[in-house]
Amino acid sequence: MLATTRAVRKRLDPGRAVPAELIRECVDLALQAPAGSNVARTRFVVVRDPGLREQVAAVYSDIYLNQYRDSDGYIGRVAARDADSQQRTARSADALERALHEVGTIVIACLDGVRLDGSPAFASASMLGGVLPATWSFMLAARARGLGTCWTTMHLARERDVAGILGIPFETVQQVCLTPVAFTKGEKFAPAARPGAEEVIHWDRWDDSKAGAPPLSGIARASAS
Repeated sequence: MLATTRAVRKRLDPGRAVPAELIRECVDLALQAPAGSNVARTRFVVVRDPGLREQVAAVYSDIYLNQYRDSDGYIGRVAARDADSQQRTARSADALERALHEVGTIVIACLDGVRLDGSPAFASASMLGGVLPATWSFMLAARARGLGTCWTTMHLARERDVAGILGIPFETVQQVCLTPVAFTKGEKFAPAARPGAEEVIHWDRWDDSKAGAPPLSGIARASAS
């Protein structure tokens, strides 16, 4: 399951409605994830109303097409060891922009009770360390039930607008990521091409002889997909 929980974009099936009970089951499991100070601050805004979904998807598309698609951070322009695979992923990302309007369930994971704008790195890591594991657990639970998900932060470039659409209190609740949730076209997913363990393990001390990830700049201005 861990090796085949993929970012599903092209294989989302909007024609099959996802029962609300499956979403509840996934959230129940997600909330078993670690929580800092034993306080569960993760909240899930599950958007199923067609009008609200359309508005959220429109924000996503506007950012994708008018900011991200032509930026240096666009996945199709990011160097990778397997250029062909990178271009396939880019086409998949493009497909999600078109598909999000049709998907019947959109889930936004949030951090409740605090915003991290301008916070020190240790504070951000600590607080997000509660939401991120819970959200990944949600995605694993969805995969076990035949559902596809895709972690995206694209909409955060206009987080305040989405907060207004969905009534999320912007001053005290920080949106962390968005995922479509849908049954998938087919159920078989292969492990992704990733580095081997010895390529990324640094035993005892940092090993400068090992290849690093490409340097990333301008992250404050970039939108991640």
